[in-house]
Amino acid sequence: MQFHAFDKDYLEKLKSGEFRTQEHFVSYFSELIRLKLSKRMHSAAEVEDARQETFARVLTALRKEDGIREPERLGAFVNSVCNNVLLEHYRSSSQESANGDEESEANIPDPAVSVIDVIVEREMQHKVRHVLEGLQEKDRRLIKGVFLDERDKDEVCRELGVDRQYLRVLLHRAKKSFKSEYLKKMAKQAVKR
Repeated sequence: MQFHAFDKDYLEKLKSGEFRTQEHFVSYFSELIRLKLSKRMHSAAEVEDARQETFARVLTALRKEDGIREPERLGAFVNSVCNNVLLEHYRSSSQESANGDEESEANIPDPAVSVIDVIVEREMQHKVRHVLEGLQEKDRRLIKGVFLDERDKDEVCRELGVDRQYLRVLLHRAKKSFKSEYLKKMAKQAVKR
C-alpha cells in the first residue's frame, strides 16, 4: 500500500463525483477500514455494513458547504468517522443484549471471512512489524502500545511520565518516524522488483 497525500484538487474531484478519484478513494481506504473493523466486529457482513456507512458519511460531509477544509486531514477524518460508526455499532449491540434478544446471545463470529482478507491482513501485519523494527525503541513502544495494543492513553502517559498534551506530541513524532521508515522500506522493495 502506498501512502497518498491528499490536496484541494483531490477533494474537489471527490466532491464533484469524478469516477477515478472516487474509485481511488474507496480502494485506498477500504483495506484500512476492513482491517480495523474486522478485529472488532463479529461478522464479515457487519464489517461491510460499517465500511459502507463510513464511506457514505464521509462523502456526505464532504459535499456539505462547510465540508472538509483541510485536505491533508482526510485520512484522520475517515478514521474518526469509522470510529463513530463502530461506537454506534457497539451501543446498538449492547442495547440488544440488554434487552435479552435471543439473536444477540448467538454472537458467534462469521466463519465466512474471506481468505483474501486474511492474507491481506497478515501481509499488512508483517509489513507493520517490519517497519516497527526500524524505529527507535521509544517510538516502537509508543506505536505498539497506543495503536496496535490499543492501551488506554492515560495508562501510557503514566508509564512514560508525561501528560496527555505531551503524549500527542510524542505520538505525532512517532507516526512521522513510522511513515518515513515505511516509505524507505517500500522504496527499497520497489527497487528490488
